[in-house]
Amino acid sequence: MSTMSPPAHVFSSDNTAGASPEIIEAVCRVAAGQALPYGADDSTAAVRRRLSEVFEREVDVLPVSTGSAANALSLAALTPPWGSVLCHRDSHINNDECGAPEFYTAGAKLVPLEGADAKIEPDRLRAAVRHKAGDVHSVEPSVVSVTQATETGAVHTLEEIRTLGAITKEAGLRLHMDGARFAGAVAALGCAPADMTWRAGVDVLSFGATKNGTMTADAIVVFDRSLTAELSFRAKRAGQLASKMRFHAAQLDAYLTDDLWLRNAARANAMAARLEAGLKAIPDVGLLGAADANIVFCRLPQPVIDGLLADGYAFYHDRWEPGVVRFVTSFATTAHDVDHLVDAVRRLADRPAPAPARRTR
Repeated sequence: MSTMSPPAHVFSSDNTAGASPEIIEAVCRVAAGQALPYGADDSTAAVRRRLSEVFEREVDVLPVSTGSAANALSLAALTPPWGSVLCHRDSHINNDECGAPEFYTAGAKLVPLEGADAKIEPDRLRAAVRHKAGDVHSVEPSVVSVTQATETGAVHTLEEIRTLGAITKEAGLRLHMDGARFAGAVAALGCAPADMTWRAGVDVLSFGATKNGTMTADAIVVFDRSLTAELSFRAKRAGQLASKMRFHAAQLDAYLTDDLWLRNAARANAMAARLEAGLKAIPDVGLLGAADANIVFCRLPQPVIDGLLADGYAFYHDRWEPGVVRFVTSFATTAHDVDHLVDAVRRLADRPAPAPARRTR
């Protein structure tokens, strides 16, 4: 009898995965005894030290409970209410945060830009950073937000980030990075996190962690530490200064220990690459873009989509044009899960089309 667990049928998001055992153990450890509140505890101090080591410079860190909070609070500290946030049309802040950036910035405007693979096209950014700059009748270009990895699973190269950073800084703007899948991008490129962030001009990073193994913890990493005081007040005002901050910090501390964050991300990326390779071998499947990180977009015949849904698979299929689906892997996805999905797609693609209904008198 096989002892292999049943395959996971959920490929809709990496948010569906649980938490790494190391994260759970860390939370249990700090649950005993007492600790100073509001971030004055040893675990929070340890996270600051670890992230300063990761980024090869002194940074400030504000643990928060969600990526949306990290993004919205970061942008609020980087943008006046009359400013604009230049971002990609497909970015998470533009499409999936229910107006949180606009709310926390007290009305700053998101200005969406175009570009392949959900990356801002440099020439469009060059034009946007100067568009109506200084015109009192318009919002003032203030900050650029770059997503790494992007919402399509593409990863900006270091050169691409440097180019966007140079355009941003030349225009006197700030640079924010939405790093909800930052670990996946670092694992994909095998680069120093510093090269992807502050050395390329990033002022503030939404570090990202809940998609990659933590339970309830994300973080704002501040490279321009002149922003820390304002961010601290904004976090408190937004209800993001946890009284028992040690529970957030313990998760992040364990996440960074022994490179768990990179090991988890590498696993998720590898499962996406395995899925991409499996789907590529099926004639009726059309892959869309490259799966640099842990997201695979492809085009499937509608009967295949319907069959997968009937078999209990969960994935996004109705957000884009007809026939386009998204599969997302995570640190918890196994090779067995991926192979089972590929086999299901192959089986459904090979199924003969139903004969047309016979007309009767």
